[in-house]
Amino acid sequence: MLNRENLVSLFDEQLASWEQAGNNYKALERVIAKEVDIDGFPFKVQFNPARIVSSAAKVDTKSIQERKCFLCSENRPAVQKGLEYIHNGDRTDIYTVLVNPFPIFPKHLTIPLLAHKDQAILGRFDAMADLASLLPDYTLFYNGPKCGASAPDHFHFQAGNRGFLPLEDCMDKLQKKEVSHYGNSIVYEVLSAINGLIIVKSSSRKELIDIFYKIYSLLEVKEGETEPMLNILCWFDKGIWTTALFVRSKHRPSHYFAEGDENILISPASVDLGGVFITPLEKDFEKISAKDIKDILNEVCISFDELEVLCRKIKLKL
Repeated sequence: MLNRENLVSLFDEQLASWEQAGNNYKALERVIAKEVDIDGFPFKVQFNPARIVSSAAKVDTKSIQERKCFLCSENRPAVQKGLEYIHNGDRTDIYTVLVNPFPIFPKHLTIPLLAHKDQAILGRFDAMADLASLLPDYTLFYNGPKCGASAPDHFHFQAGNRGFLPLEDCMDKLQKKEVSHYGNSIVYEVLSAINGLIIVKSSSRKELIDIFYKIYSLLEVKEGETEPMLNILCWFDKGIWTTALFVRSKHRPSHYFAEGDENILISPASVDLGGVFITPLEKDFEKISAKDIKDILNEVCISFDELEVLCRKIKLKL
């Protein structure tokens, strides 16, 4: 059963019995970080060598077909245990809450669907909202199949302890304007620091889900893709869901593919866009600048002008 007490016990047990996970969480204590200001927003840059597993993951169709799915229960390490979460009592909609052995957060969860199904948020955002309210100490996040997910072939959420991402505490440092007031919910367009960002605040589960799918229906699905390019953060505090939708235009920035000194091994996902840029290589940590981060954001997310056009459509839809 998934609850706060059982989750604490799961962490204690896994870090004690699983050497790899225990060592990686201890290594977080030695992680180096620095702050980089982008238009008044305090991005953190973290040097985290263990995350190269995710940052450099091969997610092309051939590579995925040639490896076993590491989120399927039969392929996970025998030492890895989890807590079952049955969404809305539906035995066909079961998740397993796992300790992530390659953490960014001091408490980092991976929450895969029990069944092996593709990474696609359509029809599953309600589970994300419900998990956020069930786990108020955590921020839930979703990475689209070409938006940072290292397992695009198996549906999963992740979660990290609250208070870690600058976006959670720095909403006031982002210039934004109201797009729509919809019942007990407000949709905002962010105008500074992070392009392509929509914020939804709601005290109504039903309204939040309705708003999400109305926005989702307006997003472009690129040729050859199965869903719009999207990263999502969602947390629940004092009866309010806060959801950050990052509308993407590109999987990986040109820095990822550049040669020599121009190369920066970074594949931005929800955590990066939420204000913590993860650099698994020390050379990248040392050299990455405010200009680099701004350039990366401008490449991987839609522009402020494109967001303005989208938000006009959202206003009409709501």
